[in-house]
Amino acid sequence: MTRSSLFPQRRRRVWPRILLIVIIVVLAAAVLGSWLTLRASLPQLDGTYDAPPTASLSAPVTIARDALGVPTIEGGTRDDVAYATGFVHAQDRFFQMDLLRRVAAGEMAALIGPVALPLDRRDRPLRFREHAQAALAALPAEQRQLIDRYTAGVNDGLHALRARPFEYWVLRAPPAPWRAEDTLLAVYAMYFDLQYDQVARILSRAALREHAPADLLTFLLPATSRWDAPLDGPGASAPLPAAPPATRPPWLRATQSTQDTEPDVTGWLGGVPGFVGGGAAVANSMVGSNGFAVDGAHAAQGGALVASDMHLGLSLPNIWYRVSLVYPATAGGGTRRITGVSLPGAPLVVAGSNGHIAWAFTNSYGRFIDLIDLQRDPADPLRYRVPGGAWEKAQVIHERLDVNGGASVDLPVVQTRWGPQLVVGSHAYALHWTAQDPEAVNVNLVRLEDITNVADALHAAPTFGIPTQNFTVADAQGHIGWTLGGPLPRFAADANAGAAADAGTAQAEPASLPFTSDTYAGWQGYLPPDAYPARLDPSAGRIWTANNRILPAADMARIGDAGTDLGARATQIRNDLLALPHATERDMLSVQTDDRAFWTESWRRTALDALDARAIAGHPQRAAFRRLVETWDGRADADAVGYRLVRAFYYSLYDAWFGPLDKQMAALGPELGYRAANSRYEATMETLADQHAWIPDGVADWRAFMLDRIDHSITQLPEGTKLEDARWGDRNRSAITHPFARILPAWLPWARGWLSTPRDPLPGDINMPRVQGPAFGASERFVVSPGREQDGIFEMPGGQSGNPMSPYFIAGHETWVHGETAPFLPGAAVHTLTLGGAADAH
Repeated sequence: MTRSSLFPQRRRRVWPRILLIVIIVVLAAAVLGSWLTLRASLPQLDGTYDAPPTASLSAPVTIARDALGVPTIEGGTRDDVAYATGFVHAQDRFFQMDLLRRVAAGEMAALIGPVALPLDRRDRPLRFREHAQAALAALPAEQRQLIDRYTAGVNDGLHALRARPFEYWVLRAPPAPWRAEDTLLAVYAMYFDLQYDQVARILSRAALREHAPADLLTFLLPATSRWDAPLDGPGASAPLPAAPPATRPPWLRATQSTQDTEPDVTGWLGGVPGFVGGGAAVANSMVGSNGFAVDGAHAAQGGALVASDMHLGLSLPNIWYRVSLVYPATAGGGTRRITGVSLPGAPLVVAGSNGHIAWAFTNSYGRFIDLIDLQRDPADPLRYRVPGGAWEKAQVIHERLDVNGGASVDLPVVQTRWGPQLVVGSHAYALHWTAQDPEAVNVNLVRLEDITNVADALHAAPTFGIPTQNFTVADAQGHIGWTLGGPLPRFAADANAGAAADAGTAQAEPASLPFTSDTYAGWQGYLPPDAYPARLDPSAGRIWTANNRILPAADMARIGDAGTDLGARATQIRNDLLALPHATERDMLSVQTDDRAFWTESWRRTALDALDARAIAGHPQRAAFRRLVETWDGRADADAVGYRLVRAFYYSLYDAWFGPLDKQMAALGPELGYRAANSRYEATMETLADQHAWIPDGVADWRAFMLDRIDHSITQLPEGTKLEDARWGDRNRSAITHPFARILPAWLPWARGWLSTPRDPLPGDINMPRVQGPAFGASERFVVSPGREQDGIFEMPGGQSGNPMSPYFIAGHETWVHGETAPFLPGAAVHTLTLGGAADAH
């Protein structure tokens, strides 16, 4: 072979190497470019930012961040501080803010693309952007100015980043400037998060009503439970039904359980506030927030204490942003220091302390949504009957849904006198929601910054433009109080509902089912502040709220019930507090993180009663089940095997009794189900167990039924898992992620991990103070005594920043995982940025 003939072969061997090198270089350049872009989107932490003249700062403002990235913002006026709050929110959390305003306005597809169209089709008919614009125009001048200063800060903070937040590079869309009404849209987003599930509740109850006789419906939808713990009573408020109906429902057939598997959360939109992308049954089981207080007479230091842990869906970044705002007091001299959690998108501290009072919120689950079954004209579906028998014609409004990467979509919205029309099966409903009324949103929460005592705080709370919440407050003089914060409708008298409440009967409230358009009265405006229920310095010296029935039945009937909690959490918190004669901050944290599973005691006994000597003879799995449950210490800690087994048994029973019903209801709508209809389904199950009722066809007797469910719960453990290795923490592992982690392929686990918290085993579960699921739980925990903030405690999942390159992305997260103590106040400054410039001369 000649020498020249070798060259083509050599070239053929060299070119693949050259191509490989080129690919490696290109990939390295892409990685380096991505890294540099992420670095460029980090905020400036030190030095000076020359604010433009539009900032209108009266003097320089300092942003001092501590080791966790928590800023203390100090300025010469409240408006200056609002500007700087917007600046830091945008620099650390702009993408999160963007999602909040877009989900409320029904504008997600314009950023995300076609995958978000179902969400926009749900949200746009409420036309919250138009409502926000109207509410903004009606604000008092000082509140409008506060929002305007905040808006200027947001846009300057976004502009000051050297690169747009990384999410916009991925989506190939520029971030849109913040508008003043967007701050109110952030509040509307919380309305979706905290109240919109009432729609599924009403529809689920309507589906039950269509297929169950009245006596069975009453049993399936108890209005009270033995766990109820109202503030004015020692415990249970009304007895459960003595026995369930004798007739076996047609849906009762044995079914397969899926309760020991993780919920299937499909699509990255599962991390967006206001949207649940799966696992709805689990979410319905985990309503919750805890807020409680101890007065000065029962606190170790003589000062009242407030504890807050608001339970929400968890993602990265966390819904809340820690902040401390410092500015001169407007009257009397001195300095205001407001410390707590803010909602990115708004210039306010939502929950926290001002040095004189400390406050916390929990969802009230009152009646704030009605569905009205439209009695439509067969000849013209737009015409519907109204009270008095007349016909009224709905208006059709065409909304344009913009779509990133696609053509815009026309969305016809049928608007009735009460709200937009929802079509479900053969029914057309009008959606009437307090969120659509002018009272729904405002910035009155800012009033808490100047209030110095509980009595004034209780009077201010009813004026707040927020989703109506339980408001718990304490002051530096040792007083404590409770009322409702947010709009409270004035309902037309309902004699049947009132009589049922006064009698303590366990009936489904009429308001929990659809009304008909020809008789619907709705609500007539809103109650004035002095008509709100309130409690000041109760005789017990403690206040507890856990989404439960706060008041006796007759009073609760005026507020309504749209899914109040079973009450097991409230009962446990109440008992914990009453066992503390002189509480400290650490004692209150211990109550927040109490994972004792008292709610499972009856199910534990039921399982052990069935596992007698005859049942376990020749059945080593049953024998192991009995031993592990019998020796279990009663906690839902991460190592608890007994808890996981009892819980699996409980849900196996649920599936046998109600699984087929859930399947039938889900066929009508994916969010419908028995747990959506009845937040106190535990009470129904307890009655069935007490009466040994509803034994499925083909099962010999109650004992055989229980053994079948125990065997079934064992088989639902992951394949190859020994019973003694079935720890609760292996089932209940943290799955807190950035929304983008859900769209990354499984073969990139390191990238998913980069956008997620560690997969820590987590203690806690439903029906106990430490509510905890893989991606649901305490979005913050704090304990504080107003005036003694230096002794307070704070922890939250995730960190301050939404940028995974930031050292503050998950800084402090492990403190939350382990329920440890960390300071309520920000620590010493590690970085200090001064906002100033040409406007300083003003």
